[in-house]
Amino acid sequence: MVRSIVVDTDTGIDDAHTLLYLAGRPDAEIVGITSVFGNCTEEDAVRNIGHVTGLLGLDVPIARGAAEPMAGVAHIAGYVHGKDGLGDRGYERPLPEVTGESGAELLVRLARERPGELDLLALGPLTNLGLALRLDPDLFTRYRSVVLMGGSGPYARPGTLLMVDANIDNDPVAARAVFAAPRERLVMVGVNVTAGTILDERAIAALRATDTPTARFATEILESYLDFYQHEWGRRIIPLHDPLAAGVLLDPGFATAAVDGPVNVVGNGFQTRARLMRTHDGLPPSFAYEPAPDTHVITEVDTARFVADFVEVLTS
Repeated sequence: MVRSIVVDTDTGIDDAHTLLYLAGRPDAEIVGITSVFGNCTEEDAVRNIGHVTGLLGLDVPIARGAAEPMAGVAHIAGYVHGKDGLGDRGYERPLPEVTGESGAELLVRLARERPGELDLLALGPLTNLGLALRLDPDLFTRYRSVVLMGGSGPYARPGTLLMVDANIDNDPVAARAVFAAPRERLVMVGVNVTAGTILDERAIAALRATDTPTARFATEILESYLDFYQHEWGRRIIPLHDPLAAGVLLDPGFATAAVDGPVNVVGNGFQTRARLMRTHDGLPPSFAYEPAPDTHVITEVDTARFVADFVEVLTS
């Protein structure tokens, strides 16, 4: 079965890899893309969408989305993805042709035109989704599924630290609206599983050894990402955050364990996370929380099988 996918993206390095991955999978069809701030500014995000779709020869509707969160100030991760979001390689990135509607409006229009047929893949801050829910509070019931890269899973085992939940932290207001909204199926692929899904030296070497435009581009934009993550593990390796969310959308078998339950967006005064309201051993937390419809929260993945598939797609 071919899944028709609308992609909402703050087009940084792993977002670009995700578009390459989706375009290379025979069971995926990208039918629309919306831009949002996050890994880079919204303008850079839409320029990067145009660059990647041009490289792939994709002609799909593109709409410009939110340049700032629903409340507060945008935090741009140029120190991770490069100032332009693609590692500052100097690519010519003219503004692509856009539909003229907002990102939120495109998300609503496509869902109403093809109810029950489309999947929505959200790879950045959830601002466009939050704004779209203001236009259509039942929006998620019109998508076959909504899969997002964000969140932190259940509460971790005591003493365990997690990577920053950047997409949620960048717009907690929008995230709260997303997790409270009625839905057909909402899947959270959070940093609890993406941070351990590693493209290691061997996999990166396989990409570098492949002389195709897609593989060359995928490796060219890696350097900024590797420069950042080498300070996490002392090795020039990266996590496949956004690609894993796409993989789970296309092949739910990549997820080997999941829990259904309410998700709340909670802060500690420094940063905000989306949490399944369960402890690591499946118990409710020891404080009151807001009721919410069930979200399908991924808790374990077959990382070896996914990474092998990702490399095969980008090198074939």
